Amino acid sequence: MSSGIMDSDVTILDVLRKQGMLTVAELSEILSVTGTAVRQRLTRLLSEGYIERTAVRPERGRPYHKYELTTKGRRRSGQNFADLAIALWGEIRAIEDQEVRQGLMQRISRRLADMYMDQVQGQDMNERLKALSDIFADKRLPIHVDHSGALPVLNVEACPYPEIADHDRSVCSMEKMLFSEILGETVRLAECRLDGACNCTFEVTTASSSENQLPIL
Repeated sequence: MSSGIMDSDVTILDVLRKQGMLTVAELSEILSVTGTAVRQRLTRLLSEGYIERTAVRPERGRPYHKYELTTKGRRRSGQNFADLAIALWGEIRAIEDQEVRQGLMQRISRRLADMYMDQVQGQDMNERLKALSDIFADKRLPIHVDHSGALPVLNVEACPYPEIADHDRSVCSMEKMLFSEILGETVRLAECRLDGACNCTFEVTTASSSENQLPIL
């Protein structure tokens, strides 16, 4: 960690990564700390280049500021080895043969899934989804599981690969493969933040309902 920021500052980075641009008042409410404490943390983060400030001038009322992550801040907030990931992904994308490239992505997904498989135990899908959510929460990559619809939905609230996904949506395909491998069920990318959605959402297509689902992306 940089000597200029503290653990409490990293918490702000994680909140901004999850929710986007926020005001001091909004951060104060989310973190349950005073506005003064939030401003002190924001000052440190601004000086280190992890966040940036935008002035908002409403038609009525006083102007105010909103804060959001910079590229450096996205990389700092739970994104380890970002440069290595970008370099490796560039090499994958450079493979011209689509079948070879797709096969490599599938093998990488299986290798990653093998690393998590022992931690995703459960007698039914709900238990496995809970275990998957817990794993990513430990990595500061929150996933909310929504059971309100006909199918379980994974809401990925913070992109694991922000610098890659901003320019290449095919990384979402590998994330979909990873979830499919871990859960042992077909997973469909339902919404993507690159298309304007708040989060990337993945539907888990169970065997009993797969006949009624849209084609896999």
